[in-house]
Amino acid sequence: MSEIKRLVWNEVAPEGAKALYSIHHYITTGTDLPHELIHLVFLRVSQINGCAYCIALHTKDLLKTMPLEKVVLIPVWAEVPHLFPEKYRAALAWAEEVTLVSETHASDEAYAAASAVFAAKDLVDLTITIAAMNAFNRLGAPFRLPVQAKV
Repeated sequence: MSEIKRLVWNEVAPEGAKALYSIHHYITTGTDLPHELIHLVFLRVSQINGCAYCIALHTKDLLKTMPLEKVVLIPVWAEVPHLFPEKYRAALAWAEEVTLVSETHASDEAYAAASAVFAAKDLVDLTITIAAMNAFNRLGAPFRLPVQAKV
C-alpha cells in the first residue's frame, strides 16, 4: 500500500506557519506555565488528535523532565492520580475537555474544576496552549508530517 506524498504545510504557507509559531513562542516564553506542564498538555492533546509527528516530538520533550514510567501512563492519567500533582491533573482534564469540545461543550463542571486550580491568566494561557496544539495537530496529522527516526 503506497501513501500519497502530502504537502509540507509550513513550506507552502510560511506566513501562516510564522503566525502559529508566534503563538508557540508566546506559550513557551510569555506565560507563567511551567514548561513541563506545557509539554504534558502538548502531548496529551496530540495523543487525542492522533498526530504521530507531534506525539513523537512532545514525548521526546517531556522525557527530558519526566520519567518514562510516568510518560507512558499519560493516556490513563485519571486512573493513576497519585502520579500527577493536582495542577497537572487539572490541566490534563481541561486539555481533554477543550480538545473534545464538540462532545463536551466545555462543561460548567470542567470549567469550575480548572478555574479552582488555575489563576485567571494561567487558565487563559492554558487554554491558548491547548488551542495552539490542536491547530498544530490539525496541520500535522492531515499533511502526515514524517516522524523522525529517533524518538
